[in-house]
Amino acid sequence: MTPRPAPRHHPDAALLMAHAAGTLPEAFSLVVATHVSLCDTCRVELAAHEETGGALLEMMAEGGSGRHEAAMDQDGVLEKVLERAQALPEAAPPAPPAPGTDLPEPLAAYVGGGMDAIPWRRVGGGIRQAVLETGPDASARLLYIPGGRAVPDHGHRGLELTLVLSGAFSDSEDRFGPGDLELATPELEHTPVAEPGAPCICLAATDAPLRFTGLLPRLAQRLMGI
Repeated sequence: MTPRPAPRHHPDAALLMAHAAGTLPEAFSLVVATHVSLCDTCRVELAAHEETGGALLEMMAEGGSGRHEAAMDQDGVLEKVLERAQALPEAAPPAPPAPGTDLPEPLAAYVGGGMDAIPWRRVGGGIRQAVLETGPDASARLLYIPGGRAVPDHGHRGLELTLVLSGAFSDSEDRFGPGDLELATPELEHTPVAEPGAPCICLAATDAPLRFTGLLPRLAQRLMGI
């Protein structure tokens, strides 16, 4: 079996740290967790953030409530963090799909199975979506984009994370293949186009409605819930 290429586009350190701290909205956390399950590099980096947080919490507890700031300044904090980081493996084993499915485990739990269990809904132009149940601060959805098709040109009123599960798409920023994550901010306006051939299937999360430039996409936006 041909090895799966390593992802080229990753969540930044701030996203990984927020995920480790449990401060991301559920939809964003799902995207990051799914990427991490596909990416050896980010699994190691996330483990380092979790170990760092654990070491700091231990030092805070040892310092006592009346000596919180003094405990944070002790050389022992840095030493403990470095010791934990050095003890981490240089590479983590690939995470297998969830048992009995063809989806990564974090995502399969939300879908309730594999690709064949996704409740796709047509939204026009051959594109399909399936909205996942997550917390109120952000929304998550699976997108099915036929090969060669484009998502209508749009900007962003907030943050959007898009993780490619299969296939690939390109936009003004770069090409994104399996395991790659694109972070879109309000400064980005783009027209993602799926590569010819196999459909591009993505997991996307947003914390604000998209800003479509065309009239028809704007009219359909309420029905699509994007």
